[in-house]
Amino acid sequence: MNPQAKLVFVSSLFLGTTITISSNHWIMAWTGLEINTLAVIPLISKSHHPRAIEAATKYFLVQATASALLLFSSMTNAWYTGQWDIMQLTHPTSCLILTAAIAIKLGLVPFHFWFPEVLQGTSLTTSLLLSTAMKLPPMTLLFLTSHSLNPSLMTTMAILSTALGGWAGLNQTQIRKILAFSSISHLGWMAIIISYNPKLTLLNFYLYSLITATVFLTLNTMKVLKLSTLMTAWAKVPVLSTTLVLTLLSLAGLPPLTGFLHKWLIIQELTKQDMALTAMAISLLSLLSLFFYLRLAYCTAITLPPHTTNHMKQWHINKPTNVLIAILATLSITLLPLTPMLSIIV
Repeated sequence: MNPQAKLVFVSSLFLGTTITISSNHWIMAWTGLEINTLAVIPLISKSHHPRAIEAATKYFLVQATASALLLFSSMTNAWYTGQWDIMQLTHPTSCLILTAAIAIKLGLVPFHFWFPEVLQGTSLTTSLLLSTAMKLPPMTLLFLTSHSLNPSLMTTMAILSTALGGWAGLNQTQIRKILAFSSISHLGWMAIIISYNPKLTLLNFYLYSLITATVFLTLNTMKVLKLSTLMTAWAKVPVLSTTLVLTLLSLAGLPPLTGFLHKWLIIQELTKQDMALTAMAISLLSLLSLFFYLRLAYCTAITLPPHTTNHMKQWHINKPTNVLIAILATLSITLLPLTPMLSIIV
C-alpha cells in the first residue's frame, strides 16, 4: 500500500476514535464510528486477495447495520425524551436497540458470526487492529451508557459469548480464527461486569489489548498463520517462542501472569454482587478456551519438527527482537503484583 494512503487511513482511525470517545452527542459519536469504518476497510482489503475483498465486504455490511441501529436508537430516545446526550439514554426500547448495535460492532454472541471470518481474511497486523483498537469506540459507548443497560441481558450475552468463544475455538487450526474466538470469549468477561463496575470492563479491555498485541506482533515476526507452521517455528526464533508460550498462558488467565489480574477482580466483584453462581459458571466456561491456549502453547514449545507436518524446519535467525515486542511481552507477563493498587483504583 502507498505510504501516503496508509498515513491517511491510520490518521482517520485516530480521528474517528478520538471523536467517538470524546463526544457527548449521539450524532458526533456515530460520525466517529463511520470514519473508523471507512478508514479500516482499505486496510482489510489491501492484499487484493479474493478472501480479503470478501472480508472487507462482510465488515462493511455488518458495521453499516450496527451504525444504522445505533442511529435509530438515539433518534428513538430523542423522540421520546428530547435528549441527544449519550448519558441521557433512558427509553427502554432505545436501550435494547443500542445493546444490539454495540453487540454487533463488538462481535458479542449472538452477533459474533462475522468476526472470525473477517479476521481470517486479512493480515495479522490488521487483525490486531480489528481485535483491539476498533473495539475501543463501541466499548466507550458501552461504558458511558452502562447505567441504562439491562443487567440480565448483558449477563446472558456474556455467558453465551464465553461458552461459544471457547467451544468454537476447539476445532480450529488457523491461528487468526483461534484468536478471534479468544476475543469473543474475553468480550464475555467484559460484558458480564459492565452493569456493576464499568471501570473493571475498561481495565479488562486494556489488559486484553496489551496481551493480544504481544501475541499478534510475535506471530507476525515469526510469520506464523496456522498450527502446523507454529510447530516448526521454534528453530527460527527460540527466545521469542519461549516468550510466546508465557504470553499465551497469560492470555488464558493463569496465575501468576498478568491475564489473571482482571479475571480475579471480576470474580471478586461478582461475588460482592451476590452472583457467586454466575462467577462460577463463567469461570468454568473459560476452561474451554484454556484448552486451545494450551494447544497453542504446546505447539510453540515443541522442540522437534513433528513427522506429520509437511513444513520444513526453519533456519535460525539472528535478527534482534523488536523492542516493542520485548516491552509488551514483559508487561503481559509481570503485572499481577499491581492487583492491590488497581483494585483500590477501580
